[in-house]
Amino acid sequence: MKIIVMSDSHGDLITIEHIAEKEADAYFHCGDSELAGDDPVFKSMYKVRGNCDVDEVFPKEVETTIDDKKIWMVHGHRHNVKSSLMTIFYEAREKAVDFVLFGHSHFYGAEMKDGILFVNPGSTLLPRGGNPATYAIIEWNEKITVTFKDLKDTTIQSVEFAVE
Repeated sequence: MKIIVMSDSHGDLITIEHIAEKEADAYFHCGDSELAGDDPVFKSMYKVRGNCDVDEVFPKEVETTIDDKKIWMVHGHRHNVKSSLMTIFYEAREKAVDFVLFGHSHFYGAEMKDGILFVNPGSTLLPRGGNPATYAIIEWNEKITVTFKDLKDTTIQSVEFAVE
């Protein structure tokens, strides 16, 4: 199974379209697209509302199940992810999810905590910390692999986790 996750594109429709052309089983945008919620690019994409999104069509969060993995997506600003992952971690445990997808900080990263995978794909437009603009690919079968790619589709980092 393979999903593609992006976030914080801040009005850059061309990049969202480019990433959405890649082959995957599902696509997720973790907010701050700054596009209209009914933009055609979101037709087959899960999306949430970020702190910079004004269209109230965007949901605050999305919960879905793909291939027996329960996925919860938020933007992250309501969970103070720039300070700590504890708030989002506690809610993820309450929801009994397998994957948490979020953005907001513009830093990419993946972490497994108590059997829950947390993934921030970074920002496709305004990365921070000297990082390149990134998106994430999450694949799972016998193991979980999170690969962060730049906008030229070059692998920046790849991390593997055991499936629990």
